[in-house]
Amino acid sequence: MGAYILVTLHLGLAQDPWASQIGQWVRIEGTLREGFLHTPQGRLYVHYFPNLQDGRYVLEGHLLRPSNKRNPGGFDQQTWLRGLGVTAVLRARQVVHYEPLPAGPHQWLQKQLVAGLSAPVAALVTALTLGERRELGEAYEAFQQAGLAHTLALSGLHVAILTGFFVLLLYPLGRWRYPAALLLLLLYLWLVEPQPSLVRAVIMAGFVLMGLFMGRGRVAVLPALSLALFVQLLLEPRTLLSLSAQLSYLAVLGMALVLPHLPRLEGWKQWVWSSVSVTLAAQILILPLLLHHFHQLPLISPVANLLVLPLLSLLVPLGFLKLLMGGLLAWPTEILGSLVLGLVGWLSNGPLLRWGEITPVGFILYYLGLLPLLLGLYGRLRWPHATGLAATAALASILSSYPPRAELWQLDVGQGDAILLRLPGRVEILVDGGRDWAYPRLEQALRALGVDDLDLLIATHPDGDHVEAQLKVIRDFPVGALVSGPRAQGVALDDALHLAAHQRGIPVFFARRGSQLTLAGARLHFLGPQGDELEDNERSLVFVLEYKNHKILFTGDAPVSAEVRWSAERVDILKVGHHGSETSTSDHLLQHFRPKLALIGVGNNPYGHPSRAVLERLNQYGVQIRRTDIEGAIRIPLP
Repeated sequence: MGAYILVTLHLGLAQDPWASQIGQWVRIEGTLREGFLHTPQGRLYVHYFPNLQDGRYVLEGHLLRPSNKRNPGGFDQQTWLRGLGVTAVLRARQVVHYEPLPAGPHQWLQKQLVAGLSAPVAALVTALTLGERRELGEAYEAFQQAGLAHTLALSGLHVAILTGFFVLLLYPLGRWRYPAALLLLLLYLWLVEPQPSLVRAVIMAGFVLMGLFMGRGRVAVLPALSLALFVQLLLEPRTLLSLSAQLSYLAVLGMALVLPHLPRLEGWKQWVWSSVSVTLAAQILILPLLLHHFHQLPLISPVANLLVLPLLSLLVPLGFLKLLMGGLLAWPTEILGSLVLGLVGWLSNGPLLRWGEITPVGFILYYLGLLPLLLGLYGRLRWPHATGLAATAALASILSSYPPRAELWQLDVGQGDAILLRLPGRVEILVDGGRDWAYPRLEQALRALGVDDLDLLIATHPDGDHVEAQLKVIRDFPVGALVSGPRAQGVALDDALHLAAHQRGIPVFFARRGSQLTLAGARLHFLGPQGDELEDNERSLVFVLEYKNHKILFTGDAPVSAEVRWSAERVDILKVGHHGSETSTSDHLLQHFRPKLALIGVGNNPYGHPSRAVLERLNQYGVQIRRTDIEGAIRIPLP
């Protein structure tokens, strides 16, 4: 405990080498590897488009703090980098000097590894052997959907396979094979560069090998795990903040707690049972983390591990041998790698359990419910009492979400619009969606919020920054109905959207001024267009959504010329037109609708959105302004 207190103090008192330069224009020299710039002061993450190749650089740019996640389910750069001990990001604007790195053993070994292999198999073997997953492409998604993504992260699985392989290979050395195997593991760690889960596995393997070398026999898992955590925190205290480290330690802890107390079977049944039980035990403590961060759990995972892990136990040492023998082992590696890819592709079509983000209360209730079951497994609590306590925690979790409340989310999709309305009864309405490139952000946010289908998809007008991503929404989510304005003849995006709806059998409701829709206690009445507009933005769908006397005005990209035609009424929230362009949000609109809050969906853009004139007008009328380019996603609870 004293040692852990010292580590905690180290973490709290550690100096940030970049603190005095944050926000400044800097010139920094260092060696770039995998996006990280290594300098005498410390490491930096480099943001530059397109990505820079590895080498020696002199870079100029702004030094910034890592960004938080900007949407529900979005990438949290700050937490990721903090877990790696990186506290600053260089947003590079100019490459002052570049020189390639001299060819080293890593490059030579990588050429040996991929020699004679097809591109898909080469990408797989490179990921399994060297931990480089950049070239996997769609194969990585297949591994995720089959519940096998953990096999691509260098961790305990790879170290266990390699340790057994090394010990067998070095058997003629007698008991000296154990320290020799440890040296090879350390060489491998240096080769692929340290990763939290891999470092944890190598430390624990080192304890086991040295215990065998000294004749101490088996090493207990829990003390070894605790010592490994202490050593790793001593080397890099911020490891505790790394999701990779959290998953790695909790998975091993789950296996250590559960597996010794499970019943044993006989013959082939034990082989199947042990394979399945290892997967379930590894997931029992990490399940809420998996659902919270990845929003899906492949239900076929135990079967997938049962079928694929035996093949990987051959492919991993084969890849290690191929590092030394090159093309001589190309054909068996190609055959085995192709078999793994084919099997994973087939398994990736299995059912998925989808889940949204989990609140801190949800995490607490999960582990409170799990505790009595573990006590029952250890015989410290009778099973009727254990299951009753677990059921109580589950019931409390269910009741904590009631009564459901309506809410509005202005999602951050860059320079575009995407607004999600959630009503009681799991009724969801998506207004616009942003551009095609922003769809991953949109999908992650919807999954994180637990959206598995959409009752209404509203396309305000066929501009790319509003509805381009809706084509993929229609592909990936069941949609109850599409709401669109009058058809825009000859507009390719409008044609594509309606064709996609037709192919999916989605009914289309064409709305215009005077149209009304009622859904889950909410009423949508449309103020425009009238149908005779000629300009694209003038044809934007404009409507007021009323829910329990709370009114929200949606304006699309409608200009001032359209605003004067709308029937006036007081509203609570205004979705500002055209991302804050000075062509919208006139004095006339603000005088006649009197909003209290203005939402602006905007990102980095060359148009000057939102314009100073619009911001000044909103301030003049006492309207509170909230912007996605400043805050990220914005949540507004509705009464």
